[in-house]
Amino acid sequence: MTVSEPSCAVEHQSDPAQRRRLRWRSRRGLLENDLLLTRFLDQHESRLSDQEVEGLDGLLDLTDNELLDLILARTELQDTDPPGMRRVLEQLRRA
Repeated sequence: MTVSEPSCAVEHQSDPAQRRRLRWRSRRGLLENDLLLTRFLDQHESRLSDQEVEGLDGLLDLTDNELLDLILARTELQDTDPPGMRRVLEQLRRA
């Protein structure tokens, strides 16, 4: 992992612009993803750890269909995916 990761997550928690950026990236073309991500952020955004912010960023890099398949457990993450991504996915599945 890179040295800048903790500062990125700290900025997320303390910088309103970073929080808006995460919410903006969470807006998706697929309504189901949009609703699930909005509900997730409403419930968990203020408590996300550094690793979870990084994991969510990784999930947001996926296409809408790939993300929905993961959330609905049609597919699974690979063993090599970061632990933060796995924790966020588990929380998204419960949202």
